[in-house]
Amino acid sequence: MPQYVALNYSADVDWSAPEQAAVIAEYGAFGEAHGEAIRGGAVLYPTETATTVRVRGARGGEVVLGEGPYAATKEVLTGFYILEAADLDEALRLAAEIPAAWDGGAVEVRPIIALGG
Repeated sequence: MPQYVALNYSADVDWSAPEQAAVIAEYGAFGEAHGEAIRGGAVLYPTETATTVRVRGARGGEVVLGEGPYAATKEVLTGFYILEAADLDEALRLAAEIPAAWDGGAVEVRPIIALGG
């Protein structure tokens, strides 16, 4: 069955903070309701913890590190799910139930290309 990544974009908050408990409970409810389709996922720490890595030129070139995320935006990548679904339509139906899709956030869904054997 095909797999899709559901990239969650929402406010840049510390999801481990106690004041986020109600929203985290919504994600837990999503996981309980759709656990058969979830193949993996994670919640990410705020973008202030991010480091962006770039290499000037080809492999082996100068490594340049930057503090913070790749791009500064209002909504940031806050987590992801790996979903197994019969097709894109089913993956999109699941994504609409992820709390990040509500109230001004967004969930970007992309098919996964399986690598290796």
